[in-house]
Amino acid sequence: MNRQAIAYTLIAAAANVAGAAAVTSRSRWSVPALEKMIALSAGFMVSVALLDLAPEAIGQHGASGAGVILLGFLLVHLTQHTLVPHFHFGEEVHEVTRAVSMSALAGLLLHTFVDGVAITSGFEVRPSLGFLVFLAILLHKLPEGLAISSIFLASGSSRRRALLAGASLGVATVAGGLLTSLSAPLGKYGLPLAAGVSLYVGASNLVPEFQAKRDWMLQASFFGGAALYFLARNLIDIVA
Repeated sequence: MNRQAIAYTLIAAAANVAGAAAVTSRSRWSVPALEKMIALSAGFMVSVALLDLAPEAIGQHGASGAGVILLGFLLVHLTQHTLVPHFHFGEEVHEVTRAVSMSALAGLLLHTFVDGVAITSGFEVRPSLGFLVFLAILLHKLPEGLAISSIFLASGSSRRRALLAGASLGVATVAGGLLTSLSAPLGKYGLPLAAGVSLYVGASNLVPEFQAKRDWMLQASFFGGAALYFLARNLIDIVA
């Protein structure tokens, strides 16, 4: 097992728990700050998916790699927007049913499992790719934890259950990372699966959270996320 990958997966998982704790401890995030974090994460994640994960996956597997990328994309849409009638990143302020909260949790468990797969798969290709994937995932981990815990609270669940829901996302992240090292199919196709999921999360989950809002700072944050990706990529290359 790649110890470096495990360490970064644990850090990403801890961010899920921190996001949930921010809601259940009654502290509140600044909504504008959260929106800018989501926009920044979107720009960074789309860049990693299109410029690193997808080319690397297709280079390794050819047409079958492209097929797995599509599968990952479709799986996230199925679990987060087909089976779940109401889901978005950020704090939930509308009342929802218990069934919706459990469906949202199921969708995010798949997503966060693949987060772990993505980090480990990236490090198995090369450390610089693993670190870039880790940064992309870390940026949206807090909103993930915040989203699921607030959905549980909006459904009438206790603060303890809401915190446990956020913690379960962290557990799924770690499980994805560990199983990628132990499972031959995940080890082989983890990278294209991560590419499809990352592309969906960045372009279809995160971008719609801010694209219709007439706030130039949000749009600047999105382009800034893409610019941050190029900066991080060049800095990593220099250090390596």
